[in-house]
Amino acid sequence: MSFDSDRVSTVTFDSYSTLVDVEAAEAALAARVADPEPVSKLWRSRSLAYTFVANQLDAYQPFYEINRDALQYALDAHGVDITTDERDEILAVYHELDVFDDVREGIKRLQEGGYDCYVVSNGNPEMLDSMVDHADIGDLIEDTISANEIRTFKPNADLYRHAAGRTDTPIEEIAHVTAGWFDVMGATHAGMQGVWVDRKGSPWETFGTDPDLTIETFYELAETLGV
Repeated sequence: MSFDSDRVSTVTFDSYSTLVDVEAAEAALAARVADPEPVSKLWRSRSLAYTFVANQLDAYQPFYEINRDALQYALDAHGVDITTDERDEILAVYHELDVFDDVREGIKRLQEGGYDCYVVSNGNPEMLDSMVDHADIGDLIEDTISANEIRTFKPNADLYRHAAGRTDTPIEEIAHVTAGWFDVMGATHAGMQGVWVDRKGSPWETFGTDPDLTIETFYELAETLGV
């Protein structure tokens, strides 16, 4: 697929793994877990899996609760015995994850170039408020749009259509920027252009459609849009 910059009037961004680094959560585990890496990876993968299952079972819970359940499973699976308070202290790191270096300046270039910028995320509103504050982008984005508003997670097309309505933008004029392969596919399926942020030089999925555009940093998107 090819990216059509002339169609774009609004840019939406995913949050976790796109604006902030979920792998930074491993540091919070390290103080309490002897081998934090596999726990962290299982935590993240289970968290995503639970959102996919919740969509199919009509079993929505706010993402913070799903993330808590996924963390507890990862701890149990690796035989880590800590208190509920200690678990919740680890979970709270999601309010202050490391921000990728290109985020503020990249979004600033887009905003100054005339593009309305939004965050569209599985995160519940409280999580998104703290993320926006921590990333220092509150002055650059128009608003955050949470899955909590319609109680369904990505990649359900309804969430992307809801975002188009909330931004008052024809869906085909939105470029959705995300590090999540399933999020790219969900956005393009709904009618947006999907921009994949590949910060690690990873291969694209062998299943499904290709992104409309692949970038390593937000600066490349700004350059592609001529700003």
